[in-house]
Amino acid sequence: MGPWRRVIGSAVGAVDRAVVVAMQMRGARDSARAEKLGHAERVTVLDTIHRDYGGEAIVSDAAAFFVPPPAIDPGLRSVRRESGPKSGPVEVWNAQWPSTFEPYLAEVAAKYLSRIENRTARARLFLGDAPKRPAVIAIHGYMGGHWILEEAQWPIAWLARRGLDVALPVLPFHALRGGPRPGAPQFPSADPRMTNEGFRQAVADIVALARWLRARGAPHVGVMGMSLGGYTSSLLATVSRDIDFVMPMIPLASVADFAREQGRLGTGAQADAQHAALERANWVVSPLARPLALPPERAIVVAAEHDRITPSAHAQRIATHFGCELVMIPGGHLVQLGRSEAFRALATMLEREKIIAARPARR
Repeated sequence: MGPWRRVIGSAVGAVDRAVVVAMQMRGARDSARAEKLGHAERVTVLDTIHRDYGGEAIVSDAAAFFVPPPAIDPGLRSVRRESGPKSGPVEVWNAQWPSTFEPYLAEVAAKYLSRIENRTARARLFLGDAPKRPAVIAIHGYMGGHWILEEAQWPIAWLARRGLDVALPVLPFHALRGGPRPGAPQFPSADPRMTNEGFRQAVADIVALARWLRARGAPHVGVMGMSLGGYTSSLLATVSRDIDFVMPMIPLASVADFAREQGRLGTGAQADAQHAALERANWVVSPLARPLALPPERAIVVAAEHDRITPSAHAQRIATHFGCELVMIPGGHLVQLGRSEAFRALATMLEREKIIAARPARR
């Protein structure tokens, strides 16, 4: 590694570390509540959660847990109309529809459903005038989902030029779905049950959106996501046949791995036992629990070399599980130097799979 690359790596890593500290402070109340339990009690509670969610049996029957959602008819409100020199006209819409989700565990239903704002699913849509365009659903990260930030985060105009419609859904308890509650979103949570229910609702809402996009003419619908959205997109690609391609970027792969990396599980043998128990408690929503439901040629995983929030081992773990291509970019989690390389890899894959038209070769 050259000196300038070391300097850049140190700088982008410092940004990531500062954000980790801020995230820990925002979630300190919930974490402190969980950490009041002693080691043996925590392992017992986590093992009980694993059993309450059906243990290993329900993992092999994804449809029993991720119940297919009903068809939706979103309410659409026009935001603006855009027109680029190469993309053609694009209409921007805000979409919302009832999220009819019911928690799997009755004992957390009252708490989970108490946030009224979370019962409405939302997305911002960028739809071209041309019929039957493929679509990509781009899923935000933790504490994201605010339109102004998500429009800056994703290369929407570039995707439109490549012939793709784009949908930006809001994850449960984030942005407009979070209401006025201060602090960290209720999902993911120090309570693994709330985390499991949140991913289950996210899958239901996004599958409903994917099916609606397909019903209006999209011949292919894929997903990509960053960080928490990378985990969600990976999970979707293992539990739904409605997804035609996937690109998790700088993804979280394991809640238990993240907790261990942040020092929340202690040290030594006790930490190993708590890690294993937490992995079991969240296994029903793990992207590593089931095989990829689409051909590995239609999957790409993106890692960042200097990521200090979800280190590259997370992306490598998903790519190995999927048996698919891994693209390594030189930046960090937030300062994503080299991200254009990842999107070029996506375009190459979509051209190869005949999902989008190939660009004419330059002379």
